[in-house]
Amino acid sequence: MGEIKKTPVVKLFIGFIFKEEQVYNKAKAVLENKFGKADFESRIINFTHTNYYENELGSNLKKRFISFKKLIPADKLARIKVFTNKLEKKFSKNAKRLINIDPGYIDLPKVVLASAKDFSHRIYLEKGIFAEITLLYQNSAFRHLDWTFPDFRTQTYFQILNQIREIFQKQLKDE
Repeated sequence: MGEIKKTPVVKLFIGFIFKEEQVYNKAKAVLENKFGKADFESRIINFTHTNYYENELGSNLKKRFISFKKLIPADKLARIKVFTNKLEKKFSKNAKRLINIDPGYIDLPKVVLASAKDFSHRIYLEKGIFAEITLLYQNSAFRHLDWTFPDFRTQTYFQILNQIREIFQKQLKDE
């Protein structure tokens, strides 16, 4: 029989899709107030992998990632997604979001994303939220899975997530 262990701590990150940088800055400030100071902020990336968000957010969208210094228990992801969904509604105009805020976490062997949408590869967590393993980390590199979103398959994202993973790895060693 396996021994039940304490919930592992993981590295919380947030991916933002937005048109106006000022909306991103306001959302980031709210999230830092809630989860503590960010210890990583990626450069702004043109978000061109899908037009899924254009009807609501507009065209010429940007993407940016941040991670937080404070590590979180892995079982908090669903509650964080509920919070970010409420924050998206707060930053809405005429019933349309101005920003998409997607939380996930990095554990040494994987990247996990939260979603309010079910699908065959997602597992229900709680409060209407599901989780999926989006990337595996094997042989010193990220590897995508069949269901990984196209943008998460790019070297740009691999580099960003690797930077966050390295910060996390150092934090674990320093504890």
